[in-house]
Amino acid sequence: MSVIPLYTGLSQLADRYDGFILDLWGVVHDGIAPYPGVPECLKTLRAQGKRVCLLSNAPRRVDAAAARLTEMGLTPDHYDALLTSGEATHDALRDPPDAWHRALGPKLLHIGPDRDAGVYLDLSGRTKVDRTEDADFVLNTGIVDFSESLADYEAILAACAALKLPMVCANPDLVVHVGPQLVICAGELARRYEELGGDVRQHGKPFASVYARCFDLLGGMAPDRILAVGDSLRTDMAGANAAGVDGLLIAGGIHREELGVADPLSDLPDLGRLAEIAAQAGLRISAVMNRLGW
Repeated sequence: MSVIPLYTGLSQLADRYDGFILDLWGVVHDGIAPYPGVPECLKTLRAQGKRVCLLSNAPRRVDAAAARLTEMGLTPDHYDALLTSGEATHDALRDPPDAWHRALGPKLLHIGPDRDAGVYLDLSGRTKVDRTEDADFVLNTGIVDFSESLADYEAILAACAALKLPMVCANPDLVVHVGPQLVICAGELARRYEELGGDVRQHGKPFASVYARCFDLLGGMAPDRILAVGDSLRTDMAGANAAGVDGLLIAGGIHREELGVADPLSDLPDLGRLAEIAAQAGLRISAVMNRLGW
């Protein structure tokens, strides 16, 4: 196993790339505020003529995600483009890309908070229902309250599975850090639904289709001039591999405990362990940093 090179800032490798696809949660911010140094890093990239596309598995539309970023102080001058799994889900429900999506009926049961309603509210021919027995399919955007666990959703998932309702998942992530708290995401509900025999389609990372849209947003530059940065092996690094671009793992994200990074400001990741995990998963990782910064 080859050792994955460790860097302390993007300045050490930025010259190799013209475009950057950056994850949000765990890389740019923690769900509450940007990580220290990130706003300055983004502005430096753009000042050097690099193009930055933010790609998030957030189950909400781009406008809502951009508004939340602005509340955090990350205004549109920090990036060139933004794409979310919620936007990709909305598009797939509006213009079904395949036979599976075309077969979905008009009535959806929404599992998730009201703040994610933009994913379906303006869709012609789609109607939200409140009872499982009235639904044609399930739209899963995640848990309602950050304190909830998978057990809180077992009953509704089992009821939907018993009715053989197909599920559309608007966020493939399993977990995310909200500040110091580790919170389950829609992907964890989808994983359990499949265990119960449910039929699921997911939108966002690690699927190559969402990266193809990022390539367009970046202006059609060559894939070997693009670096994808994320903190998840399962979505960010697998997605980079599927899209044929280099991947940089942020070790201080959701894998911090596995990699021995209790404090991203002082602890170096266990590179041997990372190489082992990547090899077991069949993933190619081009670089690793504790946190995003210049």
